Amino acid sequence: MKDIKNPIETEKQEWRKQQNQLRLKTWLTIFSPICILLIWEFLSQTGLIDARFFPPPTAIASTFLDLIISGELFHHINISLFRIFVGFLLGVIPGIIIGLCMGLYAPIRHFISPIIMALMPIPTIALLPIIIIIFGIGEVSKVVTIAGSVFFPVVINTVAGVISIDSIYLDVAKNYGASRKDFFLKIALPGSLPVMLEGIQMGQAIALLTIVAAEMMGASSGIGYLIWTSYRAFLLKEMFVGLILISFFGYIFSLFLRGLQRKLVPWR
Repeated sequence: MKDIKNPIETEKQEWRKQQNQLRLKTWLTIFSPICILLIWEFLSQTGLIDARFFPPPTAIASTFLDLIISGELFHHINISLFRIFVGFLLGVIPGIIIGLCMGLYAPIRHFISPIIMALMPIPTIALLPIIIIIFGIGEVSKVVTIAGSVFFPVVINTVAGVISIDSIYLDVAKNYGASRKDFFLKIALPGSLPVMLEGIQMGQAIALLTIVAAEMMGASSGIGYLIWTSYRAFLLKEMFVGLILISFFGYIFSLFLRGLQRKLVPWR
């Protein structure tokens, strides 16, 4: 007669296996950028790539520390993060509200959809001259540019999320006399969250792309300004510092939104 495995021991083995797989994924995630930096350092130090155009990571790190000590880097970071945060909220909040309305009410959807479909293919940066004419060359124009670039993926994904909700939930809510507020907060909003959060994730990536381009045009501070002015002065180590910062913030924002997604929609 074969031995029957202890279910508790089997569960422990499965848990250990999952933990080992998780640790392996974590180490691979950490190792891949380190590997790239080591290869870059080797190629630059040995002259296999031109160090004038691709300075070694150690030299970039030294420049990074110099900019921190001087306080210049924190100034650019604070300005850019403020613009991103305000513009992101101004794009996400209207995008969610309008998306919920379009998803729940067909007349609103048919009325607004042509406008969104017509404006969405136009890059927000292409509209920057018009935005500057309307709002001036100050902070408002940069915030509006970011908000415009974030709005479209959020509103489109929110509409798609609401439409994908099983109609039985809407019918039950109607039969029980749910108010308009209940439709928004208890059915449409939670039901569209998985798809909506994907749109928000996409929006944060677009916001980072937009802020760099917006700060290259008509700005006197910010990470995009640092990248552009460093490039024009051939200070490529400072330019790479700005590029790495944008990459870093994109990664951090993505991790934050993924964590938020796991909290809000744990079933996905």
